[in-house]
Amino acid sequence: MTRIRSPRFQSKVMSADDAAALISDGDQVGFSGFTGSGYPKAVPGALARRVEAARAGGDNLQVGLCTGASTAPECDGELAGAGSISFRMPYQSDPVMRNAINAGDIDYIDMHLSHSGPVVRHGFLGPMDVAVVEITAVTPDGALIPSSSIGNNTVWLETARKVILEVNSWQSEDLEGMHDVYTAVHTPPHNVPIPLVEPGDRIGTPTLHVDPDKVIAVVPTDAPDRNTPFKEIDADSATIGNLYVDFLLHEVKQGRLPQSLLPLQSGVGNIANAVLGGLLAHPDLGHLTSYTEVIQDGMVDLIDAGKLDVASATAFSLSPEAAVKMNDRADFYRKHIVLRPQEISNSPEVIRRLGVLTCNGIVEADIYGNINSTHIMGSRMQNGIGGSGDFTRNAYISAFVTPSTAKGGAISCIVPMVSHHDHTEHDVMVVITEQGVADLRGLAPRKRAQEIIKVAHPAYRPMLEEYVERAARNANGAHTPHDLAQALSWHVRMLQTGSMLPA
Repeated sequence: MTRIRSPRFQSKVMSADDAAALISDGDQVGFSGFTGSGYPKAVPGALARRVEAARAGGDNLQVGLCTGASTAPECDGELAGAGSISFRMPYQSDPVMRNAINAGDIDYIDMHLSHSGPVVRHGFLGPMDVAVVEITAVTPDGALIPSSSIGNNTVWLETARKVILEVNSWQSEDLEGMHDVYTAVHTPPHNVPIPLVEPGDRIGTPTLHVDPDKVIAVVPTDAPDRNTPFKEIDADSATIGNLYVDFLLHEVKQGRLPQSLLPLQSGVGNIANAVLGGLLAHPDLGHLTSYTEVIQDGMVDLIDAGKLDVASATAFSLSPEAAVKMNDRADFYRKHIVLRPQEISNSPEVIRRLGVLTCNGIVEADIYGNINSTHIMGSRMQNGIGGSGDFTRNAYISAFVTPSTAKGGAISCIVPMVSHHDHTEHDVMVVITEQGVADLRGLAPRKRAQEIIKVAHPAYRPMLEEYVERAARNANGAHTPHDLAQALSWHVRMLQTGSMLPA
């Protein structure tokens, strides 16, 4: 294979089935991959087949699985479906994996993404037995050219006892030079400041490095990333996107932001792309920058329009059309995009110092500004907190966006008390729905409640106002009034009748 240019690595080429046979029961395995980009395409399926064959013969084989973030059905889905996984961290979004987690079949640790690498490096999860990492190519001197994500690959390659490489020829060779691999991250007290002062700074090397003696297999592949089409931007999403842009422009007029804003971060999905579309459409905005986790379609469009000078991330999260464009024009985009290890892309200290403007989606918000971004009805895990906590707590301005209702209006996304806490009121500055903008900065709890109720759906505002009045009468203290029985009744009603609205 022409992409394996080191004789030392060529001697280790084998099939995915042979490589999977080198993984043992009880191993902790670090897979590459972040939001469906750069995950191994062949070894996970081979491992799932091996597990199923072992079970048919009366044997059990399970591994612990660590990644950068989510992967794809042919990775997370196949492994979970085969019963291969005993433990999973730090984030997932696969429905088969999700069902196994909620059934109690997989122990899942939902973790801030910036914490996941250090937790492994510091040994809190035990030894890393095997790393399975997708790359684009191996150079003649044995350096590894990363693929469409870096994620936690630097940690996996550093800590794993054994390494399996997948060399994917689908990934564009012109990705070479897009990556900035900074590895001077250590265990305290030996950490040093990360010398990054602008989103586009390059402070590392363009390649990954591994001890060749640890590499036990090299598997050639030629398979695309999972690039999921985004839904068409609906009217509510477009409204939310425009409201967020208007809010940022108001901050510019108030002198709190420069005309080119500050580095932007946005979560993944339809509303996030609507926000980016609002930035694209506004004639007064240009020379923007981004310091985020993933490069989405909207950011590619901003680069194409000459409005986004540089975007720093750890991975792509693109539609199929945008992925083709990225592969075809990677030599152009690498002038504007920097892909970093997630320890750097999600570094709380760097985020705080750069003054990042964050925008993330939610499951629900309560009237005091607490956010649930992970659990349905308090118990059922959806995906995970991802990097939203890394960015929110350290943002210059932290915003959360959501439609005011879900399930055709049966569920209010603004509730008296969230059923699960991910982001506390102390970190949440702005909440935006299609109903408007709730700016919570500088407001005490009861004033926050008044502001947030304004962005609830009109069908639920009277119920929320009545709740506030009742809580003020019945609460044992007036700072953050709650009537616990009444607050929980919203979620109980949803469980019993399928709607938060009274019968």
